[in-house]
Amino acid sequence: MAYSLNFDWLSQASEPIARGAMATVGLIAVTTVLGTVCSVLGAAAVRSRSPWLRGMVGSYVELIRNTPFLVQLFFIFFGLPSLGLRLDPAVAAILAMTINLSAYGTEIVAAGLDAVPNGQREAGRALGLRPALVFVKIVLPQALKVIFPALQSQVIIMMLESAAVSQISVRELTYEADMLQARSFRAFETYFVVTLVYLALSIGLRRILGLTGRKVLIGGAS
Repeated sequence: MAYSLNFDWLSQASEPIARGAMATVGLIAVTTVLGTVCSVLGAAAVRSRSPWLRGMVGSYVELIRNTPFLVQLFFIFFGLPSLGLRLDPAVAAILAMTINLSAYGTEIVAAGLDAVPNGQREAGRALGLRPALVFVKIVLPQALKVIFPALQSQVIIMMLESAAVSQISVRELTYEADMLQARSFRAFETYFVVTLVYLALSIGLRRILGLTGRKVLIGGAS
């Protein structure tokens, strides 16, 4: 028996799909801000003179990069309550996404710091600037400019991986899709539409970051 496509349900499904898409955008917006800040701090720690700080952050990066995001999410949401720490699903999702993005972002930003010539640091110190000010005003802007495309791509990847948070009942796009297909029994049509929505979100986010990200992250440094 041939399968007959039917999109009649889509008119009633537009609201939950839009609601789920906005939730996904909200999750990645918060995660991007927190993850970028944590990535910069992590990269600074990895390139610091403190052996224990380098070792601690390096171990964290290796742990997160070599374990599945879904396991990290389940550990935070299902594992931490065993220790008395119970988190709201949305909070657990943001925490897991931030931890994951920060680990990859730390490596990306650290690579950018290595790409800045030592002469730039020496010039800053010659002007009498403190090391922290040299890092913030001279080294970091140049590093972020170098690694911006890689950091941008990692944010897009994290947005796509956010579909996993539906497993802890966060009402984002994939969660709404699951609910819709359970009610309509139109799995192919539902996930086809949601795939297109994710594609539109990815393209839109990439363009937004491309247009505004450089100015926000590096303050127009050249």
